[in-house]
Amino acid sequence: MDYQKLFDISGKIILITGGGGTLGTAICKGLAAVGAKIAVADQNLESAHKTCDLIREYGTECLPVQVDVTDPESVKAMVDQVLEKFGRIDVLLNHAGINIRKPAVEYTPEEWEKVLTVNLSGIFHCAQAVGKVMLKQGSGRIINTASTLASISQPLQAVYASSKGGIVQLTKVLAEEWAPYGVNVNAIGPGYFETDLTRKYLSDPAVRDTLLTKIPMKRFGQPEELIGTIIFLSSEASTYVTGHTIYIDGGRLLY
Repeated sequence: MDYQKLFDISGKIILITGGGGTLGTAICKGLAAVGAKIAVADQNLESAHKTCDLIREYGTECLPVQVDVTDPESVKAMVDQVLEKFGRIDVLLNHAGINIRKPAVEYTPEEWEKVLTVNLSGIFHCAQAVGKVMLKQGSGRIINTASTLASISQPLQAVYASSKGGIVQLTKVLAEEWAPYGVNVNAIGPGYFETDLTRKYLSDPAVRDTLLTKIPMKRFGQPEELIGTIIFLSSEASTYVTGHTIYIDGGRLLY
């Protein structure tokens, strides 16, 4: 084994959903910086193009794709576009997701379904479509985005936590089914990161102070701090790792 190239993902074809958001863009930039070729999929095509413009500064190839992860036909079209461009998919980063924070008794049926459909059904649709490709290839890595809320509870997060808990279990089942075919399936579980989606929530002094008392590092994560774990799970360094959720949380789950 060439240990100097253990974390080398240069030339790998990586498809990321939700690639136009704050975390998604940071992930794409980090992976492009180490030589990966990126397909940026997002419901907002303009956001996908903006992310690709940033990625191209690293001299790597990028494909912007519009996708609705809740629509299996849209997901299939996304996969077809990536295969037409690159010929294969080495890594799927299942990152698209949404959140609605409110007391459990106030959720409408429509809000409950919306979050579960995007966060859980969307993960499944993409994993299923890309999984079919990877099973034929005899190789591949799928990295689902879960959350620390898959393991701990927090008020105002009933539907989000439920969706993320489902992702952890889905990851385990897919890992077991697809391990014999050379496909590793894992998840990352971010804690609180400062993004466009969380900035307003985390700027509330009461919320901020309460959350920071539960994080041993006493700070929130920065988007770039996800990159190392994703590179590990995308590279030869993790060939014998599957079915796990790796939490990136500043120690939040220690409490």
